[in-house]
Amino acid sequence: MTAIVTDNLRKNLSDLFLAEVNNASDSNQFYIGIGKSDVWNATDTLVDPVRTDQEERDHRHNLQSVKKVEAASFVIPRENWSAGRVYSAWSDASVGIPTNNYYVLTDVNEVFICLKTAKNALGVAQNSLNKPAVPAGRSLTQPFELADGYVWKFLYALSAGKANSFLSANFMPIQNIPGAAANAFETDQKSVQDSAIGGQIIGIEIESNGEGYGSTVPTVTIRGNGTAAAATATLGSSGSQVVKVEMNNESAGLGSGYDYAEVIFSGSPTKPAKARAVIAPREGIGKDARNDLKASSIMLNIKPDGTVSDTFIVNNSFRQISLFKNIQERDSAAAGKIFEGTSSRTLRFMKSADAANLTIGREISDTSSPPIRAYIDDIKDSDIFYHQNDSSGFGVFANGATISDGIQTINVDSANKLSLVNPYSGDIIYMENRARILRDAAQQEDIKVILTV
Repeated sequence: MTAIVTDNLRKNLSDLFLAEVNNASDSNQFYIGIGKSDVWNATDTLVDPVRTDQEERDHRHNLQSVKKVEAASFVIPRENWSAGRVYSAWSDASVGIPTNNYYVLTDVNEVFICLKTAKNALGVAQNSLNKPAVPAGRSLTQPFELADGYVWKFLYALSAGKANSFLSANFMPIQNIPGAAANAFETDQKSVQDSAIGGQIIGIEIESNGEGYGSTVPTVTIRGNGTAAAATATLGSSGSQVVKVEMNNESAGLGSGYDYAEVIFSGSPTKPAKARAVIAPREGIGKDARNDLKASSIMLNIKPDGTVSDTFIVNNSFRQISLFKNIQERDSAAAGKIFEGTSSRTLRFMKSADAANLTIGREISDTSSPPIRAYIDDIKDSDIFYHQNDSSGFGVFANGATISDGIQTINVDSANKLSLVNPYSGDIIYMENRARILRDAAQQEDIKVILTV
């Protein structure tokens, strides 16, 4: 049996998840956490994560801190416009995003969709030479043709806030404006949404060039349940084959209201040309940019700055990133309560008057046989924050124990104390292993989690 899941399901599931993340009135809480200060192996070579319960436990063992998701948005792969490249026209037959992408982001953070690829007299695709930009005096809502023969349509522009939160080297944000516009950027996009024309014929794709047309250029007729679409054919240099079919006008000539259409060529050739109409979405190009650009990825973002009110660790590293849903508080009086704070540590800790003599990042062990081991994540005043995992084992340090980091030896005043948040609670939705990232008090990380349905 052959079957597929449609883009509609992928987008709807993504939409539901994003709505859950952004809904401030429900009880669900989402946090991004970092952890694992100890090395992957002898050479600290990155280890790929696997989708297992064991991997989830490993992320929980190593977790240092969590911070509430600050922002979330639909995103799509970033495609910067570059002169000298061929860009595909949007097509209803495209599976995913083609190699020659059909949308671009310009250097002024404007996003355009390509409705026609320029072709020469032989029907060969040509490079894009002119940066997409709405011509002076032209409405944002109308497609436009540039001197290089490409037809583009403006979709939206990124505000500084959107770019700061969601624009990365590999991804760019995308959104739909469901209600009233909140700023000038949304006003422009809303005008494009509201003026979208459903069922336009975006272009004509030639399936067979035919033969024997001679010098008579065939008339193109588009027959379907819509109105006003019109196109013109071009014959090759030999005059016998149809090599190009283009819509007559980038706006009015695209027609409207087509659910189906047939392309008919006039004449009596020895072999008729065949072509099909490329039909725009039912609501029109621009009505929902997420549909036009096949968005099914969500980006969630945090930007931990320094210690984040003493909840994040500096002068040590992390190698894992996790996304938690409904992580809980660990205090016995609040057992089972979903954590709702801005950020928190998650590590165990012990107290010692001589804590400052130890070195952050080193392994510690006591004098028992076999020794109880752990990795020091942070030292703050008399508190020694640490984690244990499968490499160290999970022995429990005792009050009054003698521990050493291999250089200094100290006595523990009180052991096995717990931070506010319980890393063994909630659902882990996303896990990422990375090469070592060293945190510093003067730096801010920009941590972006990408979920793709």
